[in-house]
Amino acid sequence: MLLDTASLYFRAYFGVPDSVRAPDGTPVNAVRGLLDFITRLLQDHHPDDLVACWDADWRPQWRVDLIPSYKAHRVAAETPEGPDEEETPDTLAPQVPIIAAVLDALGIARVGVEGYEADDVIGTLTGAASGPVDIITGDRDLYQLVDDARQVRVLYPLKGVGSLQVTDEAWLREKYGVDGSGYVDLALLRGDPSDGLPGVPGIGEKTAAKLLDAYGDLAGIMAAVDDPRSKLTPSQRKRLDESRAYVAVAPTVVRVAADVALPDFDPALPAEPLDPETLDALAARWGLQNALHRLLVTLGK
Repeated sequence: MLLDTASLYFRAYFGVPDSVRAPDGTPVNAVRGLLDFITRLLQDHHPDDLVACWDADWRPQWRVDLIPSYKAHRVAAETPEGPDEEETPDTLAPQVPIIAAVLDALGIARVGVEGYEADDVIGTLTGAASGPVDIITGDRDLYQLVDDARQVRVLYPLKGVGSLQVTDEAWLREKYGVDGSGYVDLALLRGDPSDGLPGVPGIGEKTAAKLLDAYGDLAGIMAAVDDPRSKLTPSQRKRLDESRAYVAVAPTVVRVAADVALPDFDPALPAEPLDPETLDALAARWGLQNALHRLLVTLGK
């Protein structure tokens, strides 16, 4: 089980009231919510291994170099040595180091790599997995990893993690008309304002799906642009032709990396805390005793 950790703690932050606070009054709703999410996921799905995948760099420079608008609207402050500071709610940002400290004290694997997003860590771990993989994320970009043959699916939270949309190839084909590998082409053609991806003007999700159905993949669509006998409309042909520079680089930006050099780590679920003293101190300082008790009981089963 691979957690898109930032996606989950953002959901926890907005889903749990900020009246959930530590003894000193500091909001800990994202911390508490994430711990409860993990407990529920373990209770419902019983994974053998669990990795909390981490955004060591939420906006990698190599993606920005290719598409400068990539996540540009989410930059709160530029950092010359990088990575730039992401726009994050004032009461969420201080909770992220607490989340990291708690996961580390528990002994739950937390893996991030400088210069890469959590998505890239997930892509690399998924590619290397020898058994079934469940990816827990509220980010549709990771639909590209869905692969029935390898038993890779995305579990997308609808209401918390107690109600998950099971995304497999059949679901993708019904919803978007593509399988996992085709989702990258669909996503880059339609664009994604939340990630600053412009897409091809005039080509939305439905048109992108129709073009992929007609021509197979992005390369087939671009070949059709050069084929006067193809059935592209004049408008589609013009817009795709004018978007060649974007289409040439977008796949590298949208596709998650599959070859990230990962540090050594143990993905096995801990039966007991790795660092009990530190965990006790964190629990007391941040008022997490009940949430951690529930999680530790579940881990010990």
